[in-house]
Amino acid sequence: MIRSAEDLLQELLSLDESHRIEAKRCTQIDRSVMETVCAFANEPGLGGGYLLLGVARDPQDLFSNAYQVVGIENPDKLQSDLASQCASVFNRAVRPRVSVEALHDKTVVVVYVPESAPTEKPIYLSNLGLPRGAYRRIGPTDQEGSEDDLIALYAGHQVDTFDAAVLADADLDDIDPAAIEDYRKQRQQINASAEELTWTDHDLLRALGCAQRDGNALKPTVAGVLLFGTPMALRRCFPMMRIDYIRVPGRQWVENPNHRFDTLEIRAPLFTAIRRATNAVRDELLQSFSLPEGALAREDETTLPLRVIREAIVNAVMHRSYRIHGAIQIIRYANRLEIRNPGHSIKAEEQLGEPGSETRNPRIAAVLHEVNIAETKGSGIRAMRELMLAHDLLPPTFESSRRPDQFVATFLFHHFLGPDDLTWLRRLTGEAISDEEARALVFVRELGAIDNGAYRTINRTDTLNASGHLRRLRDLGLLEMKGSGSRTYYVPGAAMVATNVSSKANGQQPPQESAPALENSHQSLTESAPANQSPHQPPDEIPAQIRSELDQLSLKPRRAPLRKLLLDLCALRPFGAKELAALLGNRDPKHLVRDHLSPMVAEGALAYTIPEMENHPEQRYIVPADLLSKD
Repeated sequence: MIRSAEDLLQELLSLDESHRIEAKRCTQIDRSVMETVCAFANEPGLGGGYLLLGVARDPQDLFSNAYQVVGIENPDKLQSDLASQCASVFNRAVRPRVSVEALHDKTVVVVYVPESAPTEKPIYLSNLGLPRGAYRRIGPTDQEGSEDDLIALYAGHQVDTFDAAVLADADLDDIDPAAIEDYRKQRQQINASAEELTWTDHDLLRALGCAQRDGNALKPTVAGVLLFGTPMALRRCFPMMRIDYIRVPGRQWVENPNHRFDTLEIRAPLFTAIRRATNAVRDELLQSFSLPEGALAREDETTLPLRVIREAIVNAVMHRSYRIHGAIQIIRYANRLEIRNPGHSIKAEEQLGEPGSETRNPRIAAVLHEVNIAETKGSGIRAMRELMLAHDLLPPTFESSRRPDQFVATFLFHHFLGPDDLTWLRRLTGEAISDEEARALVFVRELGAIDNGAYRTINRTDTLNASGHLRRLRDLGLLEMKGSGSRTYYVPGAAMVATNVSSKANGQQPPQESAPALENSHQSLTESAPANQSPHQPPDEIPAQIRSELDQLSLKPRRAPLRKLLLDLCALRPFGAKELAALLGNRDPKHLVRDHLSPMVAEGALAYTIPEMENHPEQRYIVPADLLSKD
């Protein structure tokens, strides 16, 4: 059943056009409509998208997401033309679902374009051919295809996944017998009569998809080395595929440039790596212990439930992309734990926690399921949410992004609505607020900002409900809205700031108070420059060598030297886009972000200081921890 026109219009008014909805006036089925159909059909993991025909942005309203219903004069002809072109202009026929509805006393057409099967992609406009005609849906836009896009679109034609690929530079000597024995012991605890326990190591590896015949030789696969490889094989074949446990003092990525972080690198077969990472986090978060009545030994309690920690690490290991060379990062801040793994979620964000699982590493996942390291398929995220709520903790947030290609899970240590919270909320407002809204206010206090996606995650609600509650908190002066459309986010409002200031004046410290947000600091200069120093001059902290390179930079520098300077600067401390633009000769910050900073983040050369919210008001760029640790 497709969504209604009213539902789609309300989301447009709340969030503007997004990656899954586009409104068009549409007096006829033109090239623009077909490009959008092509993009919705192609985009991997999107699940298709909606066109709302007969609705257009209000040209008189320049400051909000205003749309007006203009209607369709001849809906029957429009439907007929759409069906005809969808069947003829592409290399393969696309079959959209179409419905005609009345909206505000006018006729509109709702078109749902399903995502095409992986084996049918790429869908492309026949008159343009490949790669240009294979459009993709990038944010709210339709983008012409490129050679790199074809690699992603043709990926569905592969019979085997990457973890089943044979490693040419590996043999059975790279398999650690101790790791196989570890699997056997765990499997025996689950099912002592399992028939695979009687097989030889070679037969076991083949049965698990961890080794394949290559000519006359038996060679390990990607899954085989990752699950059972020796330390030497892991370093040789997957030098960057490790788990980094990073302790960051404070609540932001780098608060003290002289003491950035401590890192523990874990490089071992996956069974051992999961145990070591879980134990490292558990030992760090041990908070208290209790001696239940009748018990002979104490029971330690962590800030986060141990099962949540373990499940989050397993989820990262099992679902990460092993095509991307990068480490899983477990970052322990003062008020939260973040787990980042390379590779976006194949499952749509709104379906996370729902039954069913989609994994890019089925052989690795199958082995972890067999020994009960991983939850029943598709239940891991739901279990984490329920456990956090059962322990009176704010639910975790999950963000999947394609640029940079990563998945971020965030777990706040904060116990929700304790005595301190209730006192703080009473000082904050005399208005009646719901538990959902209270969670949002506590979240903003902890992280400094919130957007619609984060609100939906912590409250298990829909887009329209989240938007309505956030706007109500804005109207009460508790939150302030920034950005527009799908890039809207909210920061502490005047009432919240005033309450915190008043608390300090009275000698009271708001619990877990967050750092004050800076106005548009992602695109503005930081306040690090001394008062007597021009904001366009390099700060004194920048070494003489880099200052000299900045002075010698030409007006139109080549990409390599410009990006090297960006890396050298961001290795010193976090920089905002506008500050970097000023240091590089008063360049246009938007062009710098588009042409260099965003691509460098996507490539892993740079990272956001606040990756869980790209539009955070204090967003800056820094060199990732794993790259800095090699210097």
